[in-house]
Amino acid sequence: MAVTVGVAFFQLGWPWWHDEGDRNHVHRAADGTPQHYQVHLPPQWDGRTGLPVVMAVHGCGMTGFGWNSMKHTTQFNPLADQEGFSVVYPTQRPFQSWQNCWSPLDPRHQQRGAGEPALLAGVVRDVVRTYGADPARVHVAGASSGAGVAVVLAATYPELFATATSVAGWEYGVDQLDLEDPDATPPTTTARQAWAQMGDRQRQLPMLVLQGGRDEVVPPLVGERLVQHRLAVEDLVDDGLLNQSLELGAATSTVTDEGGHSSQRTLHLTPEGRALVDYHVVPELGHAWPGPDGRGSYTDPVGPDASRLVWRFAQHHDLGLPIS
Repeated sequence: MAVTVGVAFFQLGWPWWHDEGDRNHVHRAADGTPQHYQVHLPPQWDGRTGLPVVMAVHGCGMTGFGWNSMKHTTQFNPLADQEGFSVVYPTQRPFQSWQNCWSPLDPRHQQRGAGEPALLAGVVRDVVRTYGADPARVHVAGASSGAGVAVVLAATYPELFATATSVAGWEYGVDQLDLEDPDATPPTTTARQAWAQMGDRQRQLPMLVLQGGRDEVVPPLVGERLVQHRLAVEDLVDDGLLNQSLELGAATSTVTDEGGHSSQRTLHLTPEGRALVDYHVVPELGHAWPGPDGRGSYTDPVGPDASRLVWRFAQHHDLGLPIS
């Protein structure tokens, strides 16, 4: 009993910590499996205007809104209040992982209609229905294992998300990757699997990727593979073939933040000027969420303000389709 209470306190706070504008909820799957999450509503929410939504998925050693939370790491709430969007913080269920990780490396959680993808898709649908959010402007952003979840959701539920963001994350199906022999499983192989998972829901889904040059947990090779993986997925969505028929332009630039730290940005654009993959490499960044205001074990002021990048990227994309 004491262990159970302690775990609940770590993950959810006591009693379910919340600040002004926060609402706590539990989504229940058809089999009764619960998924706790917190919604932050900005002052602009009036119950009638459909606001955009960012779902922020935490990484290992973190929670959604309890101790060492994604909520405090990203500082999305002040930004949401300023810009007028809602934020959703799911938190991993107790005792699923000793590090409180999500499970995007497990094939059982890489499928539509099952496991964590189904639970989080249910959370999105609940938020849209409960708060009248704009279903065409729902975005998912994750850190570490949460970034892996965001990439999985882009493949399993592409009709729900206008964009996905990976901070220190990896490609769909990365459990097949051997870092000692990465060429044995090229990113085109996992791209085919992600594309197949999309099924008849396939669509171009823009992705923002942030990678630390000093990340020893998710090394730069993995971030580079994610970019190549997503470009291959977009190529497959274009005509079902990996023939590079999707002509993307790549613009590379150096960006310097207020602290004088530089990062390299490569923007992959369609001929119409639409961003499909926005890739940032921060040479000085380790395994952390970059930004000047974050609080928690996995934050670092080195590099760009990731939360503002997520929102800026989201503002340029909408789904244009109803949730089914």
